[in-house]
Amino acid sequence: MTSSNLSLASHAHDSIVSHARSGAAEAPPAEVCGVLVGDRSAGSITTVVPVSNVSDEPRLAYELDPAETVAAFEDADSAGLDVVGFYHSHPESAPVPSAADREQASWPGYVYLICHPDGRLTAHEWTGTEFRELEVSVE
Repeated sequence: MTSSNLSLASHAHDSIVSHARSGAAEAPPAEVCGVLVGDRSAGSITTVVPVSNVSDEPRLAYELDPAETVAAFEDADSAGLDVVGFYHSHPESAPVPSAADREQASWPGYVYLICHPDGRLTAHEWTGTEFRELEVSVE
């Protein structure tokens, strides 16, 4: 990404929030996750691809299913689009990067979007050493 702004298509926003709410409705609540697709150089997300959370502790953490994630990358490439980053939810806490999120981040230059089931969300670019918050506009 080259900007501190992120454009999120309204239907993509709605899909992320709906997915976050579905995870929060589970007993116990679970984090959900997925892949953000669009134009990486423009900082725009047009599509989201939900991916199964295969974490051993889905209430507290997320781990993208490897096979589903590879398929999302391949589908984006086939469509002439980019993987812009990843999203996950915090069903029981604020949508800000946790210590676990910082430890797991491994894709410098990619967006990590975090959503709460109430619709609040934040997006951050991982620099390789820290998260840099991005301004999100829903369009």
